Amino acid sequence: MVGLAVARAAALRGHEVIIAEAANAIGTGISSRNSEVIHAGMYYPTGSLRAKHCVNGRRLLFAFCASHGVPHRKCGKLIVATDAVETEKIEAIAAQGKINDVEGLTMITAGQARAWEPQLFCTAALNSPETGIIDAHAYMLALRGDIEDAGGVIAFNTPVTGARRKDGQWVVTFGGHEAGEFEFDAVVNCAGLRAQSVAKTMDDYPQERVPKLVLAKGNYFSFTGKPAFSRLIYPAPVHGGLGVHVTLDLAGRMRFGPDVEWIDTEYYPVDPKRADVFYERIRTYFPALPDASLAPDYSGIRPKITGPGEPAADFLIDPPSRHGVPGLVQMFGIESPGLTSSLSLAEEVAGYL
Repeated sequence: MVGLAVARAAALRGHEVIIAEAANAIGTGISSRNSEVIHAGMYYPTGSLRAKHCVNGRRLLFAFCASHGVPHRKCGKLIVATDAVETEKIEAIAAQGKINDVEGLTMITAGQARAWEPQLFCTAALNSPETGIIDAHAYMLALRGDIEDAGGVIAFNTPVTGARRKDGQWVVTFGGHEAGEFEFDAVVNCAGLRAQSVAKTMDDYPQERVPKLVLAKGNYFSFTGKPAFSRLIYPAPVHGGLGVHVTLDLAGRMRFGPDVEWIDTEYYPVDPKRADVFYERIRTYFPALPDASLAPDYSGIRPKITGPGEPAADFLIDPPSRHGVPGLVQMFGIESPGLTSSLSLAEEVAGYL
């Protein structure tokens, strides 16, 4: 969806846009394997790209959904504490949210939280009314529609196998059934889990600038009973992610996840045995979670550029002004809140063109 958003922004500015998509459809990777949450923006460090683009992107995204008929709902979220240490954590999140210009954040008591969500256990909670959920595929279809209305084209089954500078242009080599070379004024790499491998095919890009790729798998379990909550419920964050939380979809289904599973190779099946840890974590805030109520669902992989024990990295956008190669923008480590940030990220990247 970040690639589609960037292509849309470029096309609306009058550029002739071609999207090289290695798969046979849009959104088959990270964009189809996430929580479909529109984040408010309170978690991210002051001045970071995540803070800037999440808050601005969220406002743009709600407006886009309204104008394009994309199914979404501003359901709100509670970040909950279950002891004094976690209360300090969520109070710090509330303070950071105010620095980040997130609207409507309020600390509420356990009694107030339970009045809204009777199944919830907590000692305090942070209410985020600007958090929502979205139909991610409908969003991508709307982006595609705008791109094609503006004359842009998506070339499916078209992996990029190389790129080099020649006579002031980018000569890009494509694989697939219609393999060949084409010339472009500019190239933007928004390849998600493939961003590093695509960057390594670009002869003129300084290879020492390509960051490492660290795979952090997030597993989801679906709830087999009637949904117990009307809002998203998030625990205090853990290293590598936002904790095993309650997410809802627009059909009313409730699921839990994602956790953080550091892996070496792409691997998507959800191990049913991980449910034991899910039950333990979920019952800290949902003690009435019944036995045998969780079923393995789907998983996604975060394209991280830092690993276990390392500080979480910001989004990495590398434009010509930094790396010195004309007409090239690289995007690495675009994980959460990438969906929420996509329209704002697209405006920044289009500005470099």
